[in-house]
Amino acid sequence: MATYVLVHGGGHGGWCYQPVARLLQAEGHVVYAPSLTGLGERSHLRGPGIDLDTHITDVTALLHYEDLRDVILVGHSYGGMVITGAADRAADRVGALVYLDAANPRNGQSLVDVAGPIIEAVRPMGAVVDGVELVLLPDPDAGRFYGVTDDDTVAWMADRLEGHPWACFAQPLRLEHEDELWAIPQFHICCTDTVPTRDPAMIERARAEQRLWEIDTGHDLMLTEPRAVADALSAIVAG
Repeated sequence: MATYVLVHGGGHGGWCYQPVARLLQAEGHVVYAPSLTGLGERSHLRGPGIDLDTHITDVTALLHYEDLRDVILVGHSYGGMVITGAADRAADRVGALVYLDAANPRNGQSLVDVAGPIIEAVRPMGAVVDGVELVLLPDPDAGRFYGVTDDDTVAWMADRLEGHPWACFAQPLRLEHEDELWAIPQFHICCTDTVPTRDPAMIERARAEQRLWEIDTGHDLMLTEPRAVADALSAIVAG
């Protein structure tokens, strides 16, 4: 039995992991899928002060207050920024880092630095709401932007997606314990079409060490291919 903490990406909430969480729980694992401040069931807490550090604190606080140890910490998309920061602050509680088609940042990088034109392109379509600059604003077909094609799933997502504070994407990641952080085993579950966009040395090393899974699907692979994602996460625990 393992303990997983599943961290969502931009505009999403813990709800997006429901299919994967059910599969892992059926295997006897313990699963936490928190929503980051200002998103999901915590969207009512959205305010001008939310940034990347806020979301890193969300995860480190969960690890502390639930007294979690040897956690498999999983981050999707923007969540890769969050889990890297959380593992830097609480390396003694993290057994493995899993980047789920996620950002792979280094110290001093923001998501804008890591994802470049893709992230910059969404900013002009954003809006300022209650003093917060938001991007990834939802609409009825927003799920298709994330690679979801099933009509029912797209409709389900439309009721749950939220605008994401731009400050989270613009703030650089601040790492203070890199020796401990990078000693944590790292695994990568990527969509096939994003593999060529990633650091070749990182991908080749992960492939050689059997720490890479490729899934031929859209970016929200936890919704489009939950069985494949759950199997990969289970395989990480099985070694």
